[in-house]
Amino acid sequence: MATTTPNMHIAIARTPTFSSRDVSKPSIAVFSSDVKGVSCAKLKSSCHVSSTHLLSQKVKSSPLRFERMVTKAMSDSSDTKPLPGLPVDLRGKRAFIAGIADDNGYGWAIAKSLAAAGAEILVGTWVPALNIFESSLRRGKFDESRVLPDGSLMEITKVYPLDAVYDTPEDVPEDVKTNKRYAGATKWTVKEVAESVKEDFGSIDILVHSLANGPEVTKPLLETSRYGYLTAISASSYSYVSLLQHFVPIMNPGGASISLTYIASERIIPGYGGGMSSAKAALESDTKVLAFEAGRKHRIRVNTISAGPLRSRAAKAIGFIDMMIDYSSENAPLQKELSAEEVGNAAAFLASPLASAITGTVLYVDNGLNAMGVGVDSPVFKDLNIPRDNKS
Repeated sequence: MATTTPNMHIAIARTPTFSSRDVSKPSIAVFSSDVKGVSCAKLKSSCHVSSTHLLSQKVKSSPLRFERMVTKAMSDSSDTKPLPGLPVDLRGKRAFIAGIADDNGYGWAIAKSLAAAGAEILVGTWVPALNIFESSLRRGKFDESRVLPDGSLMEITKVYPLDAVYDTPEDVPEDVKTNKRYAGATKWTVKEVAESVKEDFGSIDILVHSLANGPEVTKPLLETSRYGYLTAISASSYSYVSLLQHFVPIMNPGGASISLTYIASERIIPGYGGGMSSAKAALESDTKVLAFEAGRKHRIRVNTISAGPLRSRAAKAIGFIDMMIDYSSENAPLQKELSAEEVGNAAAFLASPLASAITGTVLYVDNGLNAMGVGVDSPVFKDLNIPRDNKS
């Protein structure tokens, strides 16, 4: 995973201006002098595009300017020497992450790990959340969580408005077109965003799907409406098919695509309803088929990460995330709370040449909870000598 490397040249510099319409080069580490004693800010996480408080925000794209002085790694395009050891090296790669709307989601953590490995970061943000996301970046609200292992700040080259529920402009219903939450935003369907990325950058190497939505997620499946069920499938699984469909033509051969899933796809998780378990099952099934088709036609790898429970804004909306975290801590082989950084680092590995033969895979990043057949915290096991982590 991304780690501090000796011989990195560090300089004090003012962070450049970013805009959803401006293009800049990524900051990538070069190796020329000793650097020690760096630290990494703790990450938070979420696997959803938005929080409910974002829905009332008006959409208005504005320049993102960071005025504070920061320490950043300087780039040097002439440096092509391999890194020592066996690192995750994504220098010269460009990633598009769909589904970042704040700094405490899985998407954000993945972006940070990819950036730490040297990749250039492009972001697709849900249209109603775009204004507040860009405003937060501009005001430095995310600066603490932008810190990378080398002490620099993650740079986002460009932010694109995106609503992955709609494939083309013709698919957008009139009531959405006239909705004030979409006012002022243009070219935000999947097809249009892919075309914009191609126009701005030509190609990408990494595609990340980090978005989901189930409007009736708190309802048991028996009480879920057809609308709620199909909406969950559309936003949480078909959106991945659509993203690959439109982005694969601009992905460089040997590239990688990653999505996020959950164990509810294959096990019963009471409370995770509204068709979301079905959507995750569809996502995992599609991952295998897409791996075959994208691999044969375009030499693109397709994998998904089944992440354990995390205390995020979106997860809190479900209402039982604290219980799931406690359950995992009591029953998983590794008795610790999962961090978003661990999920991000797994994604960086899957996107790197180190995983060049891995595709069509569900990678569990959940402290091993998926391997358990019973909950060992049950009173029925009270007389058994269950191993425990004495440090937990």
